[in-house]
Amino acid sequence: MQKKWISASLITLVLGGGLYHFWDQIGFNQNEEKVLVEDFKEEMKEDLVLYGININDLDVIEGVVGKNQTLSTILAPFNVSYQIIDEIAKKSKDIFDVRKIAFNKKFTVLTGRDSSEAQFFIYEPNPSEYVVFKLDEVSIYKEEKPVEYRDVELGGEISSSLYVNMTQLGITPDLIDQFADMYGWVVDFQRLQKGDKFKVVYKEKVVDGQVVGITDIEAAYFEHMGSPYHAIPFEQNGEVSFFDQEGNSFKKAFLRDPLKYTRISSRYNLNRYHPVQKRYKPHLGTDYAAPTGTEIRSVGEGTVVEARFTSANGNYVKIKHNGTYTTQYLHMSKIASGMKPGARVKQGQVIGFVGSTGLATGPHLCFRFWKNGKQVDWLQEKIPPSDPILPANRMAFDQVKIDKLQLLANIPISSPVERLVAEK
Repeated sequence: MQKKWISASLITLVLGGGLYHFWDQIGFNQNEEKVLVEDFKEEMKEDLVLYGININDLDVIEGVVGKNQTLSTILAPFNVSYQIIDEIAKKSKDIFDVRKIAFNKKFTVLTGRDSSEAQFFIYEPNPSEYVVFKLDEVSIYKEEKPVEYRDVELGGEISSSLYVNMTQLGITPDLIDQFADMYGWVVDFQRLQKGDKFKVVYKEKVVDGQVVGITDIEAAYFEHMGSPYHAIPFEQNGEVSFFDQEGNSFKKAFLRDPLKYTRISSRYNLNRYHPVQKRYKPHLGTDYAAPTGTEIRSVGEGTVVEARFTSANGNYVKIKHNGTYTTQYLHMSKIASGMKPGARVKQGQVIGFVGSTGLATGPHLCFRFWKNGKQVDWLQEKIPPSDPILPANRMAFDQVKIDKLQLLANIPISSPVERLVAEK
């Protein structure tokens, strides 16, 4: 809208100055010029649109929702009757429930130039959408703002940890989780080396010049101790998955970790000193340190066989995945809703939250893994991958691979300082 105002001002200045001399030379008189200028001004007014509404004859009042404010308290100063507010609230339930108007969200009120009575109320539940309440007609509709997708290609080097070095480059925690899940069975992120390198390609979702979201990873690269691992996307069997250069799938039957990117505090150990019982006994699980309340996810699809409390395990969930594998998640602060024997769970579904119930000295997850009825070391288990690239898809995959390898090769390894300078 700002550009339209600027354009109108510049054209009006030209019409009021330079073109007057031109028209005078070709025989236009001053009265004729005034008519043309006024006509043009009137035409330019038609471009003054906000939220798809012509605001030529409207005043615009912008604000944010205060604490405990409701639709009624927001509109009361604008001479909107309680009858209309009540009618709007009832009529809008299927489009937007006005009880969900939230603190600190942006709203706009449009009133007539010669009146303080509101004609429109526009509420923005998120940066990408807005809801229009047309008060004089008591009608409601929801619209999406224009969205722009911006390519992002970043590369960096490990000097501290994957999480620290990626966030320094502006990569979001959600994208870091995607990256860690993708490479979890290839690289041990607990044992990264300084100098390991990463590259990632994705898109930013931009609305009104602000980044409001990101897409999933479109291509990636990780170099661990000099060994390169390219992640190339390809659609096979109706699903986009990532494959290495030879066409082997990165995806496996299980996620690498039951928590999003975190730290292993204790590994499978047949002779560990128990910190609570003060004696040596086998530790047949893998402990993940995390704050209380951290989401715990099932590493694979399966059926819940136990979800209860015991004095040793605390709150826990046990899931049978198939005839071979079973997993168990201990010491939860809370078991997720719906977790009961017989319930089906999906890979990555939240089944509970980290806690310190049972025999635990602090908040963590003890993750246990059974193979053919025997507890084994999860970190040493060889999990079979998904299907590789099918022979019928090899030529198409090779073409995608060439394009992605070239794209990744052209991404420089940047430091956080270089990223900040580039953005400025």
